[in-house]
Amino acid sequence: MKKILKRGFLPMTMAAAVVLAGCGEGQEEGTGDEGGADDSDAEETEDSGENYDDLTLEDGKFVFALSGEYRPFSYIDENGDLVGFDVDIGMAIAEELGLEGEPYQISWNSIILGLQDNRYDAIIGSMGITEERKENVDFSDPYYYSGAQVYTRSDSDIQGLDDIDENTEVAVAEGTTYHTMIQDYTTDIVTYDSDVVALQTLAQGRHDAVVTDRLVGLINIEDQGLDLELRGDLIDEEQMAIAIRHDEDELLDAINEALEAIHESGKYEEINQRYFDENIGEN
Repeated sequence: MKKILKRGFLPMTMAAAVVLAGCGEGQEEGTGDEGGADDSDAEETEDSGENYDDLTLEDGKFVFALSGEYRPFSYIDENGDLVGFDVDIGMAIAEELGLEGEPYQISWNSIILGLQDNRYDAIIGSMGITEERKENVDFSDPYYYSGAQVYTRSDSDIQGLDDIDENTEVAVAEGTTYHTMIQDYTTDIVTYDSDVVALQTLAQGRHDAVVTDRLVGLINIEDQGLDLELRGDLIDEEQMAIAIRHDEDELLDAINEALEAIHESGKYEEINQRYFDENIGEN
């Protein structure tokens, strides 16, 4: 197995404690968590003549949402800090905009509703571009590429997606593209709030397979020592992008320009290398 998780990286720490998002029916909680770009970074970018305060909900801040349950893209570390690739990308974009970055943790099932409710400016949470989601949000240019993959225990006879049928119990994270896709193969589906929990329960002997992101599966198998294996070919390729509300074209343009800037400056590559041994920003 190719090693794709970078060991020994120093995650970006946050200045405030994170409260986990509630996911009970009819109850949605999230929390902003300040950190990352300091005042000097913001002032330096403001000197360029651009002012993006009018494009965000709160003057001087760029608040972006993620689940915090999608290691290594967003998760709570041993110090209680919200860290990960998506967190670092969001903070780098905020710095390019001359704003203070503030990640906001919320359950995945509520993340689009929270955006439409004006709780935050954007979603930077490994959200794949789909036609269904385009009905509710606008997407930036892709900021990384991955795809769906089948995982099983090492003693399983399942060799890939074609071996999944009505007799196969598959675990997925609720509300994901994997949840939608696997319904074409089986109705015996168990859902979790987190892809990582689905993988852990599979390793504990429950379910027959998990469908999740290729990178998330490989990294959590390596990081947690799970006795699981990747099966078959990549099911599809997903383009992960930043989601914002419809009709906020100026903010969308600013985010795309910031993405281009962090690629050109080498900041994107620096962040990528903290977590991966392959460039996930290349198609």
